[in-house]
Amino acid sequence: MQASPYGLQNLWQQGDLITKGVAFLLIAMSIASWYVIVTKAIQLWQYRRAAKAAGHEFWDATTVEEGLAALGSNNPFASLAQAGVSAMKHHSAHQGHLHDELSVSDWVTLSLRQAVDEITARLQTGMAVLASVASSAPFVGLFGTVWGIYHALVAIGSSGQASIDQVAGPVGEALIMTALGLAVAIPASFGYNALVRGNKNVTARLNKFGFDLHALFVTGARASAGRDSGKLAVVGAA
Repeated sequence: MQASPYGLQNLWQQGDLITKGVAFLLIAMSIASWYVIVTKAIQLWQYRRAAKAAGHEFWDATTVEEGLAALGSNNPFASLAQAGVSAMKHHSAHQGHLHDELSVSDWVTLSLRQAVDEITARLQTGMAVLASVASSAPFVGLFGTVWGIYHALVAIGSSGQASIDQVAGPVGEALIMTALGLAVAIPASFGYNALVRGNKNVTARLNKFGFDLHALFVTGARASAGRDSGKLAVVGAA
């Protein structure tokens, strides 16, 4: 079966090093973006399960240690609770140091906020890749299109033939590069927006859990479930 003279195979055979380099770059960008999308989606799914466990299993325990055991290892909410426990132990065991100028409430707040920031930073890992691919892939494809059209026009001028047969093939093949750029950018853009929404949801749950932990460590009781506050800094300033 004869290959189409206007297909990708012909484009690859007729393309020079720059055309092939642009194609390789778009393929690499696509692989990188899909890797980030898949891995971050799995991470979000795991964090949401961890948030559900933190909302029920942790608070159903009779002690903090039992709650940490219920959450298990590799759980960001367990790491947040452990940061609070460590802050309480550190503050009570190191009397007479400079940090004693801070109250227990402020010290626990700072420790919980640092833990939340570290977990949020892990959530944001790879998002810059998706943003870069979504914004630059169309222009990379457009560059390949312009370069392909330039070579097509040079070839047409050299042959002296400008019929529709001579123009349609080379120009159509060059426009394929624009389509490839869009095919890479669109999934990256949708994936970025979806992951940003998921990250915001997890961050909000982390802040709420941290607020409840702060109330537990400072007052000995969990904050009221009906109270709307996810800002640890507000608690520390109170």
